[in-house]
Amino acid sequence: MNREEMLSRLKNTDTPWDLIIIGGGATGLAGAIESASRGYRTLLLEQDDFSKGTSSRSTKLVHGGVRYLQQGNVSLVLEALKERGLLRKNAPHLVHNLRFVVPNYDWWEGPFYGIGMKVYDLLSGRHGFGHSKFLSKEKTLEYLPTVEPKGLRGGVIYYDGQFDDSRLAINMAQTAVNQSATVLNYVKVTGLIKDKEFVAGVLAKDVETGQEFELRAKGVINATGVFTDDIIHMDDANAKNMLTLSQGIHLVLDKSFLPGDSAIMVPHTADGRVLFATPWHDKVVVGTTDTPVKEASLEPRPLAEEIEFLLSHAAKYLTKDPVASDVLSMFAGLRPLVSQGEDGNTAAISRDHTIYISRSGLVTITGGKWTTCRRMAEDTIDQAAMVARLDEKSSVTADLQIHGYHNHSEKFGDLAIYGADAPVINDMIYDQPELKKPLHQNFTTLAGEVVWAVRREMARTVEDFLSRRTRALLLDARASMEMAPRVAEMMAVELKKDAAWVSGQVEAYQELAKGYVL
Repeated sequence: MNREEMLSRLKNTDTPWDLIIIGGGATGLAGAIESASRGYRTLLLEQDDFSKGTSSRSTKLVHGGVRYLQQGNVSLVLEALKERGLLRKNAPHLVHNLRFVVPNYDWWEGPFYGIGMKVYDLLSGRHGFGHSKFLSKEKTLEYLPTVEPKGLRGGVIYYDGQFDDSRLAINMAQTAVNQSATVLNYVKVTGLIKDKEFVAGVLAKDVETGQEFELRAKGVINATGVFTDDIIHMDDANAKNMLTLSQGIHLVLDKSFLPGDSAIMVPHTADGRVLFATPWHDKVVVGTTDTPVKEASLEPRPLAEEIEFLLSHAAKYLTKDPVASDVLSMFAGLRPLVSQGEDGNTAAISRDHTIYISRSGLVTITGGKWTTCRRMAEDTIDQAAMVARLDEKSSVTADLQIHGYHNHSEKFGDLAIYGADAPVINDMIYDQPELKKPLHQNFTTLAGEVVWAVRREMARTVEDFLSRRTRALLLDARASMEMAPRVAEMMAVELKKDAAWVSGQVEAYQELAKGYVL
């Protein structure tokens, strides 16, 4: 997957695309795979980097949604559990089982949550990740050695899935390209083309060069997440906003706060959300909050009250109470929730996806979550193909392997997240000692991964590499800042950039990373 090749395809295409997808997050990328795998000529445009927004800032869980079960939304849970199983089947190098323990401190919690998890198991059916069971106090402490023992009565164990969100997004982009889609990051849609009041394409601008394009298409899909309303207003300036935005933040702590390979799940907190503390890339991720916000941003920032909320709640359940100085990194993500027409607690709004078709034929898909992105894409392409009057074709994505697919990627060691690409990376660095060196003592990331990310994964900036091709920014923001100069120098060689570009990239990254340091 190479950006120059993608741009060449764009410039050398004279006939209209079947479908243009705006947005390169989970929903847009899944849509590109769905569309291209059906044989439609597909173009995806992303204004920044793939998964720059919400899709790289999740809780890193592939799950059915325990809270949705509490809300009585059984249909959503059923759909999510099925899609969870398909994700593990099609991307086993990135999606794996994770054991969760619900610690019980009140007499009623054991039977209440235990029965709920049995229902969860039942709904999972053949897509189950493991059977739930009741735990004694001793067994709970064995799984969670640092959980608060005072008042602990026991626990309930259940299984869900965990993944690396932005790595999956990159592999999905590669999968779409493998299916003959054209995908481009850093190309911003600036307007819609209309023919007799019907959407007939988009106006776009290459952010890197300033070159502008007029791109015709039989159908256009708005899959821009929290920026959904911006595209809707391009179509109809008087249209009402569809979205209510909610912010969720996460704090990253050292592994010592939760040793072992089990996660903690607290089903109900003060703001109505589930609280997780999960092991991830040899760190611990604590989240999440649910705070209403008014404006969309590519770089949302955690609020002081959100940070305090997570620190205080983590302290309730861990013997080692985390304080601000323990936070290695913090990150915030915005959720696009379909507006209910009134203000209120966003934790109570359903995460079901919504498809809206405007009078001009613009197809908008919004809401939903990472776990169900394939199903969202299937529904969206069904509707978009009908609006665009394309030949009806059935979905094949339930059995389509994601790029990098490998059933035993753990044998590749530190390169396991690359799955089937790991041997190719090893071949690339085999006789180049400088590419085998780690970029930082706190990480196993090799210098050769920078070269790979530029050549094969369309990384264009230092942030692309340190935040999304690898997860250094989210795992240890200060250490990632120390890596930036070396990464910039290596990228400059690959991208044929000068010293001014290097210094500009390092400066921009340091400023960005400060927002991840508490």
